[in-house]
Amino acid sequence: MSAPTQPHTGLALRCEKLHRYLGQGEGRVHVLRGVSFEAKRGHVTAIVGPSGCGKSTLLYLLGLLDQPDGGSIWIRDRLMSNSGDLDRTAARGEHIGFVFQFHFLMQEFSALDNVMMPMRKLGRLSEPEMEARARSLLGDVGLGEKAHRLGTQLSGGEQQRVAIARALANQPAIILADEPTGNLDVRNSGLIFDLLTRLAKENGQAVVLVTHNPDIANRCDEIKPMRDGEFVV
Repeated sequence: MSAPTQPHTGLALRCEKLHRYLGQGEGRVHVLRGVSFEAKRGHVTAIVGPSGCGKSTLLYLLGLLDQPDGGSIWIRDRLMSNSGDLDRTAARGEHIGFVFQFHFLMQEFSALDNVMMPMRKLGRLSEPEMEARARSLLGDVGLGEKAHRLGTQLSGGEQQRVAIARALANQPAIILADEPTGNLDVRNSGLIFDLLTRLAKENGQAVVLVTHNPDIANRCDEIKPMRDGEFVV
């Protein structure tokens, strides 16, 4: 396990008064209505609520995959909500790791290559250093002996574990997870949640996850219920 690279206290991410509209004309919908939020390092937050309430839209804004129509987003105290595409792409690669419901592995590549891809894109480490880190992460998620297996040779739970290792590859400050256990059975859901949160807490990373699973939500440090584009008490 790599040593923590940042303090386990403080804010990794915050946003203030985010607004987002989708659609045009009479079909325009006010999806997010002035949402403010903070994600602390070493802290796991669950965002819950009915389908269509704005949970995933908020996650994509926080991950700099989309831009708000109003409001501000800071990543490690740097204002990012009005940044250009190049700056946003660089910040995602350096500071944010994503885990989705569907793992989105490159099936024609090995587990090792999938984990190395974010590191290759960031370009900080040499090839031997990247391989050593990828092997270490695969060991952390219990797949050290399957590093050279293709995605097609791994079970659904194993592929999601590779996705977690990939999300952690660049030691991001923030892990954003959109229904990370939604495609798994009960046993694998628990294993994936425990693994993701343990590794993130050990490394002082903020975890923000969207989930419909009340068992998963209740095991988080904080639950933020959302309805009609707003957080509710």
